[in-house]
Amino acid sequence: MARLRLFGPAREAAGTSDALVPGSNVAAVVAGARAQFGEPFSTVLDGSRLWVNGEEADPDTPVGDADEVAVIPPVSGGCA
Repeated sequence: MARLRLFGPAREAAGTSDALVPGSNVAAVVAGARAQFGEPFSTVLDGSRLWVNGEEADPDTPVGDADEVAVIPPVSGGCA
């Protein structure tokens, strides 16, 4: 199982900063996370980027037990 790492709003929606989620690729891990964490998490996920082991990934990117899938929600801020 890949380790799913959650940041910012994704962490808040899921109620955790990480979880082990089964799947052979990013799409399967994301589908498992949607089922596990529900609609508020899915909404955040829709606007987020996905990374595997520090590299931007697409849904077909394969993952294994030693891999980390990070959900990076959009950020805003800055100075006036």
